[in-house]
Amino acid sequence: MRQLPILIAGLSLSLTAFAAASDSWKIPVNVKKLDNGLTVIVSPDHTSPTVGVSVVYHVGMRLEPKNRTGFAHLFEHLMFQGTPNAPKGVFDKAITGGGGRNNGSTRPDFTNYIETAPVSSIDSILWLEADRMKTLDFNEKTLKNQQDVVKEEIRVNVKNQPYGGFMWIDINQQAFQKWENNHDGYGSFQDLEGACLDDVRNFHRDYYGPNNAVLAISGDVTPAQGFALAQKYFAGIPKRPTPPGTDFSEPLGTGEKRIEQSDALAQVPAIAAAWKMPARGSKDLAPMAVLGELLAGGDASLLYQGLVKGREVALNLDSLYGLTSPWEFDGPTLFTVFALYKPTSSADVMLKSIDEEVAKVVAGGVDAATLKRVKTRMLANWYNTMESFIDRADTLAKLQTLWGDANVVNQIPAWIDGVTSDDIQRVAKTYLTQANRTVIDRKPVVKTAAAPAPAAPAPAAPSPVKN
Repeated sequence: MRQLPILIAGLSLSLTAFAAASDSWKIPVNVKKLDNGLTVIVSPDHTSPTVGVSVVYHVGMRLEPKNRTGFAHLFEHLMFQGTPNAPKGVFDKAITGGGGRNNGSTRPDFTNYIETAPVSSIDSILWLEADRMKTLDFNEKTLKNQQDVVKEEIRVNVKNQPYGGFMWIDINQQAFQKWENNHDGYGSFQDLEGACLDDVRNFHRDYYGPNNAVLAISGDVTPAQGFALAQKYFAGIPKRPTPPGTDFSEPLGTGEKRIEQSDALAQVPAIAAAWKMPARGSKDLAPMAVLGELLAGGDASLLYQGLVKGREVALNLDSLYGLTSPWEFDGPTLFTVFALYKPTSSADVMLKSIDEEVAKVVAGGVDAATLKRVKTRMLANWYNTMESFIDRADTLAKLQTLWGDANVVNQIPAWIDGVTSDDIQRVAKTYLTQANRTVIDRKPVVKTAAAPAPAAPAPAAPSPVKN
C-alpha cells in the first residue's frame, strides 16, 4: 500500500450521465479476452477528456507463500521499482509528468494498480503496465530497499500507532483457523527479511502473467480503441502457468471468542467485534451489506445512535468488511464493528448494547422509512464512486477478477434495492450471533478512570479502496 496521493474527484463530477435514467444508471461494460488470457474491459464515458486504468492481479495476502507473511504487499512495492526497459523512477515520472496519478494496494484476494491521467497519456500508461507485467528489474539492492520501506510502513501504521491494526490484523488472527485467512498480511519483520530474489522472481512468474490479470479502462475512449490498445501492448506477453489454489474455506463460528489486549499507546479502551460474513455470491450477501449499513453506516446508524448518542457508552463507532467492500472478496471475511469506549464502561457493557440493538432487528426487522434511507445512502455512494473514472475502472477489474463477470457492477444496485426487512431479520439472526463472534478488548496499559473521557477519534481503519 504505497503512500501516494490519489485523485478521487474531478474526473467526471456531473450527474447528467445517469440523471435522465431516473433512479438507475447502467454502466457501459465491454469485455474481451486476448489469446494470452488477459481479460480487457472498456467502459466509455466522454464527459471528460481523461481516463482511469486499473490492472488487477488475482493474488493477494491469502495466496502469498507460507513463512513469507507480507510478501504480496512487499511485491506490490517492488512493482514500482523499475524494469530493464523502464528503470526505477520512470513509471512515476512518465505518469505524473503527463498530469496523472498512480497508486497500488494489496488486499486478501487481489493486488491492484491504478492510474488516472489525460487521455493523451493512455499509450504511455498501457506501455508501462505491460512492461512490468513482462518482467521486473530483479536486484538485491532494490529488494533490500523495499524490505526496509515496508518495515517502516509497519512501524508507522501499526507498531507506533495507538490501537495499531487490531480491528483487521489481530481480529483475523483470532477469528480464523486456516493460515491463509489468519496470518498477518502486513508481514512479520523476520519473514520480510527472509525474502530473497528467487522468491520475487517466482512470485512474478507464477501470479503476474496476463492470464491471471484483468485490465480495465474507463473514460474518454471507445471500446474499439481500448481493445486495440490492449492488443498492441499486451498481446505479445505469453501466458504463464498459475499455481492451483488451496481450500481456505471455513464454516461459521460455533462459539464466541474473547481476547483482551494491552496497548501502551492508547488513552482510552477500544473494542472490535467481528462476525464471519456470508460467502460471496450467497443470497445473504446483499442483505448483510444493507444490515451493516443499517447498524454502523454513519451517525444515523442504529449502533451509533444506540451506543454513542443513546446509552453514551461509546465515544464513536465505525465498521469495515475485511479490507475491502462487501462486494470485493473471494474467501472467508469478517464484518467488524469497532469503537473507542469510555473508561467508565466495559467490553461487557459494549457487547450487551450491541446485542440489544441486533436483537431489536431480529425481532422486528426495520421500518420502511429507515430501510429506504439506508438503501438510498448506499446507492448514492455507489453511483458517486462510479462517477470517478479511476474508481470505475478499478471496480470493474476487481469484479471481473473475483466474480468472473464485470457486469455485476450493474446488478449490485438492484440487489441492494431488493433487500427486504425479512431478509435483514434473517441475516441478523443467522450471522450476528454470539457463537459467530470474535471480540478483542484493547485496553490502555495505564488506566485513568478518574479523568473525563476525551472525545478521541476512532482508530483509523484501512481504506477499502486505497492506502
